[in-house]
Parts: sequence; C-alpha cells; structure tokens
Amino acid sequence: MPTFHAGDRLLRRTVRAGGGWTIGLAAVALLGAAAELLLPAFLGRAVDAALTGGSGWWAASAFGLVIVLISVDTLTDLASGFGAARATAGLRRHLLRHLFAVDLRVTSRHPVGDLVGRLVSQAADAGQAGNAVVLAVVAVLPPLGSVVALTILEPVLGVTLLVGLGLLAVLLRAFVTDASTVTAGYQRVLGDIAGRLQESLTGARTIAAAGTTRREQERVLTALPEVGRHGRRGWELLARASARTSAVAPLLNLSVIAVGGYALTAGWLTPGQLVTAVRYAALGAGLGGVLASLNHLVRSRAGAHRLAELLAQPVTPDGDEPLPPGAGALRLRGVSVYADDGRPILDRIDLDVPAGATVAVVGASGAGKTTLAAVAGRLHDPDAGEVLLDGVPLRRLDRAALRRAVGYAFDRPVLIGATVHDAIGLAMPVESATPPADEAAPATPAVLRAARMAAVAEVVDRLPERYRTPVVDAPFSGGEAQRLGLARAFAAERLLILDDAMSSLDSATEHRITRAVTGRGGARTRLVVTHRTATAAAADLVAWLDGGLLRGVAPHRRLWADPDYRAVFQPAGGAS
Repeated sequence: MPTFHAGDRLLRRTVRAGGGWTIGLAAVALLGAAAELLLPAFLGRAVDAALTGGSGWWAASAFGLVIVLISVDTLTDLASGFGAARATAGLRRHLLRHLFAVDLRVTSRHPVGDLVGRLVSQAADAGQAGNAVVLAVVAVLPPLGSVVALTILEPVLGVTLLVGLGLLAVLLRAFVTDASTVTAGYQRVLGDIAGRLQESLTGARTIAAAGTTRREQERVLTALPEVGRHGRRGWELLARASARTSAVAPLLNLSVIAVGGYALTAGWLTPGQLVTAVRYAALGAGLGGVLASLNHLVRSRAGAHRLAELLAQPVTPDGDEPLPPGAGALRLRGVSVYADDGRPILDRIDLDVPAGATVAVVGASGAGKTTLAAVAGRLHDPDAGEVLLDGVPLRRLDRAALRRAVGYAFDRPVLIGATVHDAIGLAMPVESATPPADEAAPATPAVLRAARMAAVAEVVDRLPERYRTPVVDAPFSGGEAQRLGLARAFAAERLLILDDAMSSLDSATEHRITRAVTGRGGARTRLVVTHRTATAAAADLVAWLDGGLLRGVAPHRRLWADPDYRAVFQPAGGAS
C-alpha cells in the first residue's frame, strides 16, 4: 500500500515536471474542446440561415472553427512530445541519482536488466503522465458540454444523453481497474526477462563452453507465456471496452435523434437545432478519445509505480565532517552484516588496521571477505557496529573526502571513461584526471605514475593512441583490465582496498604489483582480500575470517601452524 501511494505521488510530480509544455498542452486542448463544442451550434445556425435566406456568417464561422481544430491537432502533438521528453528526462535523472545513492545491497537485489528496463521503458511510460492526464480530462469535456448544450436546447435531449453517458462511465471505470493490474503484471514480467537476458549475455562464454545455449534460451524465455497472457488480457480488456462503447454509442446517438425528431415534429426544434442536437449527440457518444487517453494513463500509472518501488528505498545519508590529519588507521568495532534471511554474513567483527600497514583478508568462500571490504570503505553500511577511519566514523565523513581517501580495486573491474586516460584517472582530482592539452604529452604525471605502479604502462604504450585510446577499442585481457583497475585505485590518499584484485594476474606481474602495494610503508593503509599464499605472506598482518567470524589476526607465519588456516589456501578454497 505505501508503494501504491508513492506511485501516485510520483505520477503527480511527473505531471508537474512537464512544466510550460504541459500547461501549453492544456491550453491548446481546452481551445480544441471549446471549438468542438461550438461547432455543432454554428452548423445548426448555418442550416437555419440557409433555409431562411439569412447571412452566410455562421457558415464562415463554422469553417473557421474547423481550421482551429486542425491547428489544435498540430500544436497538441508538438506540446505533448516536448512535455513528455522533459518529464521523462527528469525521471531518469532522478532515478539514476537515487540508484547511485542507495545502499549497494538494495540495487543488487534487482537484476541489471530489470533496472535498465525501468530506467528506459517504464520511465518513458511514466513520462507520458502529463499528456495522459491533460488529454483524459479534456476528452471528458466535449461529452459533458454536449449534455449541457442539449439540456439548454431541449431538456429531454440532455437527460437522454446523460443516461447513456452514465452507462458508458461505469463500463470505462471497470476497464481502468482491470487494465491497471494487467499492465503492472506485464511490466513486471518483462523486467524479469530482461534480468535473465542480461545474466545470460554476461555469461555468454560459459554458456557456449557448456553447450547449454538452448537450455539457456528456454530459461530466459520461461516467463514468455506469462507475458503473452498479460498482453492478450490487456488487448482483450481494451477490445471489450471498445466494443461496449461502440455498441452503446450508436444506440445513444439514435435515442437522441429519435427524441429530436419528435421534438421537430412537435415544433419544439427548428431544422437547424435538430442538426445541432445530432452533432452534439455524436460528440457526446464518441468516447473513443476518452478510452485511448485512459489507456495511456493506465500505462503511465503502472510505470510510475514500478519506478516508485525503487525510489522508496532509503538513500545512504552523507556526513559533513572532513577527515582530520592521519595516515589511514582503520578500525572496525562490533561490525555485523546480515543477509535478507537474517543469517549473519559478518558477526561482531573487531579489527584494527594500523596506519600504513598491509593487512591481508583471507577465508574460505562465503566467509565474508568481500562484505568486509565493502563496509571498510563504506560501499555500504554495516547493520550494526561502526567503521572508523583515522578516528572518524565513516557515516559522518563528507562523501567527497571519503572517496578521495579510500580507493577500491575489484576482481572484475569495469573500465569507466571514454579513453584509457579517463579510466585510470576516474577517481583523481580534475587537474590530474584531465588529459594534457599538449598532444605530445601522453598523460598527466599522476596517471603515468599510477599506470607504472600497476605494471600496465607497457600495455598502454602499445596501444595505437596510448592513453588517448578509446576504451571500447582497447583489446584488454582479464589481467590487463585488472591492472587498469589497480591503477585507478592508486589515487587513494589513505586507504587502498583490493578485493581479490590480482586474481587474474600471472605470478611475475602479481609479484611486481605486490611489491608496489606493500613496499611503500606509511604512504597508505592497505586492506587486501586474497586467496593466494604469497600475498598473505607479504602482508604485515592477516585477518582470517571463518563463517563471518574473525578467527584470528596475526602474521601469516604464525597462523600457518594451524591446519585449518592452511586449508584456506587449498584449491577448494576461493574468493568470497
């Protein structure tokens, strides 16, 4: 229920987001509705004038109203297009900012394909809200205006049309209720399929190697019959509503004509007024525009509710405190992190990482190593306990100061940026991340230094445009991409966190980088998640995790006496 109300609130905000274009659309649509309501009266007067030899002014005026209606159609298309584009862009920016601000555990619960579908497709549907609301409201005005006009012309005619419109309103209300449920289900299942498709494309090599392409196709498209059911149900509802309105409208029209014909024979109406009554009856009974507008409104509402599900997730609040002087002392106090089912991933972890030290984090698969790395640099907050950097809780630190102080490298880095230079300098200050204006200079000194430390400078120098080579044109291997990720992380000022970031490197390259990481005592603190014995042995201390508990903190050589510790490095072990 809270998400339901949040979706409707988002829908209202989206209507306002169209700004001047939505206001302009409303003005133009109202002008069109007024012209539609005036046209039957002018036509009736023109008929009476023609029969009595009167002026042709009414006929000319009716022609002018037709020109107005044609212009209104053109302006409506223009205003609705620009208004929807503005609202959709605002929704996408808002949703994207929110997704980057929420806890990473929240977004990880949704497949990437589903998130992309909401950002692209459902945001576009919701962005039509302003158009749908305006046009739906304005579409009701000609039928209601027809009732008023017929009542003024002859009360019996107004009552006849009103009764028919009441019946049509009941039918349309049922359509809106049923179609909302069907459209929401349709969008949900499409999101599920998009999520599975993204997973399959990511693991395309594994699927090809296993020879399970057909099985994977079936898995991705498992929900396709459900999509078909929702789609057919939606079209059935629309067809049924259209058929009902199509059946009632002619009967309503005939009823008004019959009553109007009797009024003409009784002398209550002139021939011109009968023409006016017939035109108003057609205008009042023609609810096809209302049905189409309601269908668009249903899709917009369903899209807004899908976006509201994500926007309802609380953002991670930023602190406002700067980092005091320090060398990167990291402390975890009673840190616990729980899975969705309540199972502890980390259980009351107390860990001191001295400033400038290198601490290796080891443990069997699922021990909680990656989660420990995530909370150590506030990729997400722990459910209990506190993480402090140089004595300040991470929750209270200014975001910019935190990101300058902490650098991450991952086992499967994503290279973000137009060029290799951009990818390495992503986390650096602007002056270091911006490529030199002089084409002769390959990169800024900071980027060059980071590339050398990560043993990737030689690889970049072999590229056609070196550091200015577009990332999409650079054929990096898995190990080379890891080295670029390491180079990017070296921008950290106080704390460097490597989450199994050297798993794809050959032994010689890993040795070079390990010396670069561990050999600069006092420059920054290092927290290294690893499953390799050599990396653990090179560290000052080893934090040994076992089932979410911190089983020991000591130098590698001391822990090696424990057979359970030695078993962590057996082939069956791996990175969590």
